[in-house]
Amino acid sequence: MQAIKQEFIRFAVDAGVIRFGEFVTKAGRNSPYFFNAGLFNDGANLGQVAHFYAQTLLDSGVAFDMLFGPAYKGITLASATAVALASKGRNTSFAYNRKEAKDHGEGGTIVGAKLAGRIVIVDDVISAGTSVRESVDLIRAAGATPAAVLIALDRMERAGADGALSALSAVQEITQQYQMPVIAIANLNDLFECLSTADHSSALASHAAAVAAYRDRYGACAA
Repeated sequence: MQAIKQEFIRFAVDAGVIRFGEFVTKAGRNSPYFFNAGLFNDGANLGQVAHFYAQTLLDSGVAFDMLFGPAYKGITLASATAVALASKGRNTSFAYNRKEAKDHGEGGTIVGAKLAGRIVIVDDVISAGTSVRESVDLIRAAGATPAAVLIALDRMERAGADGALSALSAVQEITQQYQMPVIAIANLNDLFECLSTADHSSALASHAAAVAAYRDRYGACAA
């Protein structure tokens, strides 16, 4: 499993999906790195990241019947992951939601297969957990069971504002609230390992200290 994590980190850096510098997060924090899954925006990159999602899900051993992609990034990620799973011999259905209900044709907010059985929610990251909570509500309303959440990167950041930080990360809060696993292809510790073991003369190695300081300030302990 560790090999695929490091392979994913290097792939995401090479694709420009993980970038280093000075970025402001949704929580208003100054972060030395930024992860933007929207930059998996060509066929080759999307196919490769789908392979990472599919393999990580299969390796997790979680029992599932279908995938669900919350709008908007989750739509592409869930559908691409379904294709990758099929190529690995595990054909599975998928569905996603619209932000606004359709009032003609089939109507409703759900597109794709009927929500049924044990469902894995596929998204890029978990920040506040809003899309996961909305997805859980949709799945349960259909009489199905949310089985797990599958994400690309666990930032492992404690929730809350400076001076009032939660003891848990957003991922840990979701795990605790819904008693279901959150499966990440890689996490902040994996990113730091990649940086800290890079050749000291490389550009990657130069970012290790800033990422370490950020982790020390905001990082949550491993679940």
